[in-house]
Amino acid sequence: MQPDQNLTSGHQPKRYLFFVAQNYSYAILRPLQKEILAHGDQVRWFLFGDEIDSGYLHSDEVRLLTISEVIDYDPQANFVPGNFIPSFIPGLKVGVFHGFNVGKMNRRGNSDHFNIRDCFDLYCTQGPNTTERFKQLAKEYGYFSVVETGWPAMDPLFQSQSTNKNNRPTIIMCSTFSRNLTCAPHLYDEVKKLSQKSDWQWLVQFHPKMSQEIVDKYKALSNDNLKFIETDNVLPLLQQADVMLCDTSSVLLMFILQGKPVVTFNSNTKGEHLIDFGEPAELKRHLNNALIRPANLIKEINQFNQELHPYRDGKSSARVLEAVEGLIDSPVKLAKTKPMNFLRNFKARKKLNYWKI
Repeated sequence: MQPDQNLTSGHQPKRYLFFVAQNYSYAILRPLQKEILAHGDQVRWFLFGDEIDSGYLHSDEVRLLTISEVIDYDPQANFVPGNFIPSFIPGLKVGVFHGFNVGKMNRRGNSDHFNIRDCFDLYCTQGPNTTERFKQLAKEYGYFSVVETGWPAMDPLFQSQSTNKNNRPTIIMCSTFSRNLTCAPHLYDEVKKLSQKSDWQWLVQFHPKMSQEIVDKYKALSNDNLKFIETDNVLPLLQQADVMLCDTSSVLLMFILQGKPVVTFNSNTKGEHLIDFGEPAELKRHLNNALIRPANLIKEINQFNQELHPYRDGKSSARVLEAVEGLIDSPVKLAKTKPMNFLRNFKARKKLNYWKI
């Protein structure tokens, strides 16, 4: 079990809550949990909604089962790898993001990554290409702070060596679930044809919200050359692969941080750091090109990564914790008060059946 107090040092532990709603949250927050526990502080998990599987919790991780337990725990800060946390939960609300910005647009035609939902006191940004915009928004809205820390989810990527354990070149295929963005149905026939040959090893991993019909079709392709994998932690798969095949999923940016090529199908994410194509029949040619790692492509990838996430030290969790401890110990007086967000909080209270003031 996690220590509640470091008795030898007399350290009074801080109380932190992980407010999570999707299975990918586990891998995002566990590096931060490791850092928190190393400081002698406490972590509790609260699983919100019906899209997260409690089976992914480790035996030594402490879960709070009800919102009343959360209120009684009285966290000093809450870490959220998502878009929402109820305002009636005590403590700082810290946005740590569920992925990188890949240019997805919301219904109003604005970048979803920069959508301010009146929930957070602090955003811990990943790199210069998002920090600048969030700092502009902080001035505009006036009720939250921004600190560039790097993304905790990436710490394990830089704390261990990337290794391909296969004797053949390895392609990892990842895809988002959105019908307008996913590459999975369009590339199925080509992947089926290529995976029947032994030239490459295929790893296939989809967003947890992917259509079950598509999942079943790709699972049926499983053979000695293709493995369909369902996991809460994609990082080990990224490390095994030489090239990624993707669309407009933020996981492609996690992969490219290794300095490895990404081939995308009709991606909303554009740039010279990607090999993008629009005809399924061209898939094999572009994968072969990526596998030779053209020098000009690698140069573009390295330049892009400096703006995306320049931190290669595996210490982003430590920077996040330092920023949060700073706000707990020395609160910053902001220009405005955070909006009450009545409608979202009413819906949350109804879902949680919690009506205490």
